[in-house]
Amino acid sequence: MDNVITVKNMRESDAFTINTSTSGKELMKRAAQGVYDSVSWRGNIAIVCGSGNNGGDGYALAEILDTKGYMPVILRLSDKLSEDGAYYYRRCRQKGIREAYCDEYTDFGEYDIIVDCILGTGFSGELREDITALIESINRSGAYVVSVDINSGLSGANGTAKPTAVKSDLTVSIGYYKTGMFLNDAGLYIGALKNVDIGIKLVKKQYYLIDRDELSPFTGYSSVVLPSEKFKKEYAVDEDEFVRSPLKVVSKESCDSQKIFVVEYEGSKLIVDQTYVYFQSDRIIKGEDKWN
Repeated sequence: MDNVITVKNMRESDAFTINTSTSGKELMKRAAQGVYDSVSWRGNIAIVCGSGNNGGDGYALAEILDTKGYMPVILRLSDKLSEDGAYYYRRCRQKGIREAYCDEYTDFGEYDIIVDCILGTGFSGELREDITALIESINRSGAYVVSVDINSGLSGANGTAKPTAVKSDLTVSIGYYKTGMFLNDAGLYIGALKNVDIGIKLVKKQYYLIDRDELSPFTGYSSVVLPSEKFKKEYAVDEDEFVRSPLKVVSKESCDSQKIFVVEYEGSKLIVDQTYVYFQSDRIIKGEDKWN
């Protein structure tokens, strides 16, 4: 079974790996290679880069694409760069990879593939108006969209989108799946979902991803199987709390009632059996398959 972890665990595991064995630059390169290997590249390619390490993944990907004979264009939202991101940005500049600034007025209609490296799993809260407009422009483009690590605008913790998020054809999770990829609004924005292992050492195991054919033991006699909206109406004392912290709310109900709960979201399920938490998704791509 694949691991599913919280954003906090991912942040701590990433820091532990960097401090003990593998540099941030190397992890960023591996992430970019994982994205490159997951897509059948073609046509005009735009990589939209934010100011953090998610943008850094985009710069590292641009270098790989350039080396492979593609001619991507980097669309930058800001002059700000993370330390590792700055390293790959300088390499892109040295290679003469095309770049331009972009904003909510950018026309994305000329691109066949758009790579979303705007915001990573650390994002939470509500999008600024200008970023919302930019994302809506990407969503209207008609391009094949690849989101790196998570769809920008989607919370890595609980899968909420306020007010929107990038709609991807493929989301390439880096390191481990995060809880927000299976909860609340995630199914409205994530097309196919794939994880790439880049060698991050997991600080602690938390939750697990199971296949559809492993669901039956959880959906039998005495189990409670119901859509999230129905759970919210029948069991959630505080609906807002259920949206913010669905694992906490469902786990409490499971322990109180001594029953297994299977809460159904769009294309995925949250399964709680008093001791463990599992996820199941119909959007998962496994192995070396490319998606196009």
